[in-house]
Amino acid sequence: MQLVLLGLGLLAALVAVFWVFVEGQFRMALEAPADWGHTLIVPFISGYFVYLRKDELLEKPFTANWLGLPIVILGVAFYVASTFGPSWFVLHHNARGLSIGITLLGLSLQLLGWRATRLMLFPLAYWVIFGQTVSDRLLQIVTQSMQDWSALGAFGLLKLFGVDVERSGNVITVFVNGEPNQLNVAEACSGMRMLVAFLALGVAIAYTGLSVTWQRVALVLSGVPVAIGVNVLRVFTLGVLSLWDANFASGDFHSFVGLVWLVPALMLYLGIMWFLRNLFVEAPAADGSKSKGAPHAG
Repeated sequence: MQLVLLGLGLLAALVAVFWVFVEGQFRMALEAPADWGHTLIVPFISGYFVYLRKDELLEKPFTANWLGLPIVILGVAFYVASTFGPSWFVLHHNARGLSIGITLLGLSLQLLGWRATRLMLFPLAYWVIFGQTVSDRLLQIVTQSMQDWSALGAFGLLKLFGVDVERSGNVITVFVNGEPNQLNVAEACSGMRMLVAFLALGVAIAYTGLSVTWQRVALVLSGVPVAIGVNVLRVFTLGVLSLWDANFASGDFHSFVGLVWLVPALMLYLGIMWFLRNLFVEAPAADGSKSKGAPHAG
């Protein structure tokens, strides 16, 4: 009970110290749930990862390591600088998130020691990578070509279904009785940011549902085509709906459509995991136990 109370007290202290980041992240997740809503549950997923390794964590007593203290000081100083200045420093939300990760690493080392900290590295890295909103400037480096593919795929689908449509870059124009309705994929389908959510989902499912390294890597990498495919269907859906009402191609409705498509995307992801898990099965040995040799195709 004392350990639980100590943990809750430490959590409250961390929230208070890093309130600017916590409040900002919570607000951004609520404002764009289709893109960043997953960041609200990532801390719980990271906590679940820790829970999965509780037996290993509690196998030996914790041994505090004072090398964690300078790391904590560095993390807090980095956070203060990235939040309040100086002006020449990186005043950025993601810099604050990284500084919190450094601080948590130092706290783990200080309170739990090297052995436990090594077990905590993956849950901590998972939160740092997926538990915060990534700025558009950083995402644009990766998502620009993906938005082009989404626009091209949606254009092809609309053409296939006989819709009068034209494409110019990321702008798709749907003609209704000769009247043009434009759908800007880069804006109305900024859901390419869902790629981060798919990767977060893929890593979590791979970590808990698969045990072979190549299967885990394959599942995580499959998040890229799944995200692109969902965006193609998302833009296609908006294009079809705009045939009845041009307002469907603008405003916040695209976020709702993105949320709707998350459900079949999740089912597809789980299907890929099932396929990878059953692609190879271990052949039983002569004594009835599973062979440790090369896997056999299932």
